[in-house]
Amino acid sequence: MTDIVDAATRSRMMSGIRGRNTKPEILIRSLLHRQGFRFRLHVRELPGKPDILLPRYHAAIFVHGCFWHGHDCPLFKLPGTRVDFWREKIGHNQANDKKARDTLLAAGWRVGVVWECAIRGVDKDTEGIARRLGEWLRSEQTSVEERG
Repeated sequence: MTDIVDAATRSRMMSGIRGRNTKPEILIRSLLHRQGFRFRLHVRELPGKPDILLPRYHAAIFVHGCFWHGHDCPLFKLPGTRVDFWREKIGHNQANDKKARDTLLAAGWRVGVVWECAIRGVDKDTEGIARRLGEWLRSEQTSVEERG
């Protein structure tokens, strides 16, 4: 399948995709803040630069986009063009995610992952996700994953 826009337009569109302060990330931050949690953002000193870091709870939370991180859900579909490129790129992202998660856990951090599909759409229970994240932060569990 050929692209419906020219290469320059596609390049401009792709360069506009942000890696920080995405809508899902801002939503999770807002939900946590409403519960009284205070956090740091995008801490470069830690592996994977966690989107949300809660030092008091020794916890790091990643908010992953389903496409960019190759999540096994309906929101992820491998593009029909340049399949090898995208497979390699997404595979590399997944390897980096695993390495960051394993390194953080080995260093004693607790790691949470919230997938875009868990919060995207009008019928999603964002308050339930916030409640479960709050319960996880107050618990002793080492990891949590919220998926759609």
